Amino acid sequence: MAHHKSAKKRIRQIAVRRLRNRYKKTTMRTYIKRLRTTTDKAQAEEMLPKVISIIDRVAKVNIIHKNNASNLKSKLTKYVNSLA
Repeated sequence: MAHHKSAKKRIRQIAVRRLRNRYKKTTMRTYIKRLRTTTDKAQAEEMLPKVISIIDRVAKVNIIHKNNASNLKSKLTKYVNSLA
């Protein structure tokens, strides 16, 4: 266990950040799943910019890698464009 004041503070900070990052990542995954299960093109086109924005925000703070974010956005855009 940590003995220094600064080490104890770091442990608290890490715990808070971990929870925040976990929340952001699960929220992103939920929105991606919602978009992928949508079969209505108009609704999907409406959702796509919001989902892309969430993905960009998560990538900006390094919760996911920027290339992973780019691949996700590309696949989701392809999916929305393929809807009839």
